[in-house]
Amino acid sequence: MTFTLAYGTNGFADHRLADALAVLADLGYGGVSLTLDHQHLDPFAPDLFDRTRDVAGLLDRYGFAVAVETGARYVMDPFRKHEPTLVSDTDRDRRVDLLNRAVAVAADLGADVVHLWSGILPDGVSEETGWERVLAGVETVLTTAERAGVTLAVEPEPGMFLDRAARVDELLDRLGRPERLRMTLDLGHLTCNEDDPVEVLRRHRADVVHVQVDDMRRGVHEHLELGTGEVDLPPLLGLLAETGYTGLVGVELPRHSHAAPAVAARSIAALRAAMTTAGLATQGVNQ
Repeated sequence: MTFTLAYGTNGFADHRLADALAVLADLGYGGVSLTLDHQHLDPFAPDLFDRTRDVAGLLDRYGFAVAVETGARYVMDPFRKHEPTLVSDTDRDRRVDLLNRAVAVAADLGADVVHLWSGILPDGVSEETGWERVLAGVETVLTTAERAGVTLAVEPEPGMFLDRAARVDELLDRLGRPERLRMTLDLGHLTCNEDDPVEVLRRHRADVVHVQVDDMRRGVHEHLELGTGEVDLPPLLGLLAETGYTGLVGVELPRHSHAAPAVAARSIAALRAAMTTAGLATQGVNQ
């Protein structure tokens, strides 16, 4: 068994979740990266428990594997994208609350992983203070995750406090490398923000429990359709298979909802083509 081809629901923002899942199943995907947001599964809705149960039924209907993602843009603040974060000057407890809710949703859905990132350090805030804030927040959520049997997967995000894989690795070290704290890697970010994508993936492969995939150009943080940027996908997918990665490889195209079915169709074709180039048997992948 190897990895599962998945698609991020933030790329289907104009679809009802039930319709998005039906489209993805029809296209041959085997899983979804489920972003908690108002249009699909609102983490602050008063009926969250009932809605989560309904979503679990939909996932079961299609046999989908699932990871829970927490990168919704305006789910907490209608004016400031992604705020508050783990490193904001104020209201960091609200981000912790969102992440705790995500852990509860993941447990109810049978998801192994909750994805998260650090946020952008405000101007004038020291490196030391940034570390204090992110460590305190992650440690608090980690307690919840450990009780629930869910793994937190921290993503290095260009421009954020934890912007590279080495910074997330330092976070793991600072917290004693707990079993339920690992890493998300976006294969597009590796090309955008790292010196040697394959080497970074190889170096951190033991800690990677969640993978996002998109195309990018070096130095430009813009999620592009697969095949339209500079990401050399076959060696990255080949390395994931070689190292025994069994999680999701989820397409991350949050600005492509206007053409979601067509983009999702082209994306799975591109992934299958890259796998073939890498010498991987696509029939051996959960799709």
